[in-house]
Amino acid sequence: MALKVELRPHERIIVGNCVITNTEQRARLLIDGDNVPILRERDILTPETADTPAKLVYLAVQLMYISPDPQSQHGTYFNLVRDIVTAVPSAWPIIEDINNHIMSGDLYRALKDARKLIAYEDKLREQFEATHPKDEVEEDVSSAA
Repeated sequence: MALKVELRPHERIIVGNCVITNTEQRARLLIDGDNVPILRERDILTPETADTPAKLVYLAVQLMYISPDPQSQHGTYFNLVRDIVTAVPSAWPIIEDINNHIMSGDLYRALKDARKLIAYEDKLREQFEATHPKDEVEEDVSSAA
């Protein structure tokens, strides 16, 4: 069954190992193929935009997803998730789901679950900021120095 994708003007998409950039007009594509990695621009992270631990995990999974040799990213991925679980043990259920998808070869679902990890990280950050006003945190850091 073909995947229907609608691209906005100048939107990019990765299909396999190719980056396709749309022209000035909306475009509708039908993509047919087996096990071809497809990523829309809004789902692509770069090393520059992967600025949190969860985003780095997503980037590692993304690289597995688009790579002809996904196992080349396993070491980086597992080091990153080990650090996250050590710092935030409550993230384990999400990471376990990502791990299971990676080990079964379902990298697209692993990528979707890595998005959940980013959302969880954002939620924890918001909770922390709500309970620790910025001035208070800066004061604690200053007194520790």
